[in-house]
Amino acid sequence: MSLTPVLLGLGSNAQRESHLHAGLDALAELLQDMRCSPVFESLAVGYKGDNFYNLVVAGNTELPLTELDRRLKFIEADNGRYAPERKGLPLDIDVLLYDDLVGNFHGLLLPRAEILKNAFVLWPLALLAPSARHPALDERFAELWARSSIDQQLWPVPFQWRGIELTPPELLREHPPLQG
Repeated sequence: MSLTPVLLGLGSNAQRESHLHAGLDALAELLQDMRCSPVFESLAVGYKGDNFYNLVVAGNTELPLTELDRRLKFIEADNGRYAPERKGLPLDIDVLLYDDLVGNFHGLLLPRAEILKNAFVLWPLALLAPSARHPALDERFAELWARSSIDQQLWPVPFQWRGIELTPPELLREHPPLQG
């Protein structure tokens, strides 16, 4: 079976590190050639609660889009996403891009609109895949980020997964956390 490139957005605002680690571990079982962006902390957008940690993951999958989305829902559920008494949002995983598909696929709109609306998606995406192109706009993600005027507060945070530092020290030095 052929491999399809995908880009996924991950976020958590409840036990952020443990849920993102669990999500990344599960994705490593689904994706080949998986790569991760730096991790960013941001104020909650459209959601009341604690700050979020967000990142973007790139990889290749043998799964059709609907099966990939179904498996992502299972990973979210395993991390308490749909628990009735949950506090915050333990784990959110969204398909941002599936190859170069554009349109509505069984209720899944691609490319995901949040790419252009949320800095916590576009900035990590621009760092992970700067020369990749938005399939509907045919513009590179780095160019979209450079021209973006999204007004959201976010900053890179140190984050390790499987002994690898996902957020480079130079990014942390260039963009210190907000003082508040």
